Amino acid sequence: MQREGRSFVSLNRSPLARKIITFNLIAQIVLISGVLYLNPARDSLLSQRESGMVAEAELVADVFEAQMAPGVPVDFASGDGLDVGGTLSALDLAPGADVFVFDDAIGLVGRARGIASPDWPVTPYEDERRITIITDFLNMVWEGLARVTGSDRSGPGGADPQERLRKQVERTLEIGAQVETGVDDRGRTAFTVTTPIVQDGQTVGVVALTSASGEIDWLVRIEREQVLQVFVIAILVSIGLSLVLASTIANPLADLAAAAEMGRDRNARKMNPVRVRIPDLGARPDEIGRLSGALRGMVAALYDRIDANEQFAADVAHEIKNPLASLRSATGTLRVAKRDDQRAKLLDVIEHDVRRLDRLVSDISNASRLDSELVREEEETFDLVKLLTSLTDHLGKEAREKGVDFIADLPPDPINLNGLEPRLAQVFVNLITNAVSFCEAGDAVRIWARTRDNRVLVVVEDTGPGIPDQALAKIFNRFYSERPAGQFGNHSGLGLAISKQIVEAHGGVIWAENIRPTTADITSEPLGARFVVGLPL
Repeated sequence: MQREGRSFVSLNRSPLARKIITFNLIAQIVLISGVLYLNPARDSLLSQRESGMVAEAELVADVFEAQMAPGVPVDFASGDGLDVGGTLSALDLAPGADVFVFDDAIGLVGRARGIASPDWPVTPYEDERRITIITDFLNMVWEGLARVTGSDRSGPGGADPQERLRKQVERTLEIGAQVETGVDDRGRTAFTVTTPIVQDGQTVGVVALTSASGEIDWLVRIEREQVLQVFVIAILVSIGLSLVLASTIANPLADLAAAAEMGRDRNARKMNPVRVRIPDLGARPDEIGRLSGALRGMVAALYDRIDANEQFAADVAHEIKNPLASLRSATGTLRVAKRDDQRAKLLDVIEHDVRRLDRLVSDISNASRLDSELVREEEETFDLVKLLTSLTDHLGKEAREKGVDFIADLPPDPINLNGLEPRLAQVFVNLITNAVSFCEAGDAVRIWARTRDNRVLVVVEDTGPGIPDQALAKIFNRFYSERPAGQFGNHSGLGLAISKQIVEAHGGVIWAENIRPTTADITSEPLGARFVVGLPL
């Protein structure tokens, strides 16, 4: 069967391809979700930023503390002893950062804001910079869903920022430095660090330092954007590889399924009755190659069985027609026969043909059931020598009554064999009775057994007329028989065919040959016939 040239898999016709792609995508999504969920980048950035701002706030507080003379009181509100505004203006602050100075009465006495300068060594934070396309899109989708579900929490919320800052300053005056992380009305993260200004062991003011809102969010979004970009690339690669994998799996399986369905439709007489051809994929070193080879072997075995059954049916019909024709002729002649001796002779013919038909039908029934019975029956270990001894004791008596010498040359030690003892007994009975039937008074039949390596040979020999050379290749065929004229109709021609079938089912071999003098020409008259059965031990 020629396969169609298909370079790619059709998703709309291949559920298997869709499953492969879906499962790979689910695995990728779970992986990236785990990466984003477990990614410690945000926590690390928060911790580092908080530590940096604490150090920065303490440096600012140290600047003020260095300007205050020991034992000389200062007034932050009036600027007595301390120039707050001048000090703040002289500080180089990070762009976007705000510094507040409060006195011990929580009054704001100074403020400064960091402004980006051309010589600032770090790229300043730009809140409106749009470089995170994927992250922005996902945030937009999330915010849209939040608004639809009523869970949108953006917008002004909580206390006023100045009020929150004053409360933090109040706690700083009481218990020391404070660090807080908050979210503004636009959902951006900001840090506030407050640290006391101490003179002679007394807190005389507080420095508050706030970061630019959204600075950490921007850094995290950049990092997540890079992860998501890799994820998008991985998704595209996964889809491409899934399609390639699906095409190498789904297409051959589809071809095999189409061939099997074609055979089903042909059996249903929907198509021309030609043989089904399974695609040959045996060159593939995988399970699909094995499946193709197994299906091809199975189909070949089925067709061989069908051919054998058809031939068997034709042979049965042919064999049954002969006695039926004889019966028809005898019964027709019986109607017009006048003499009693003629009628008696015709009745003998009818009786002979009826027995022949009965024997033929019985043998055909046994042969047709043999395959299934060989499969169902349980094998067991038995002593072959004991079996042959029992058979020769019984069949030897019948041979001697006919005037035929019967010789059994069997080994004294047992030969254990694993198989179906009744079936093998049927084989040896057929061979021995066939040998005896071809012998006359004064002839001899000999049966002997020997072990050779991992096999046992059982040989049945006779001194009868031997086997015609042209019959040696056909003697094991069904319904084939080469017998003297006096034995016509007494045998169905199925015995040797059944014997061969049983022996081969046991993994053995059987063959026939003529016995000739060792130095004689092969064209000389045979001294008898020999049947050899070889069985594995």
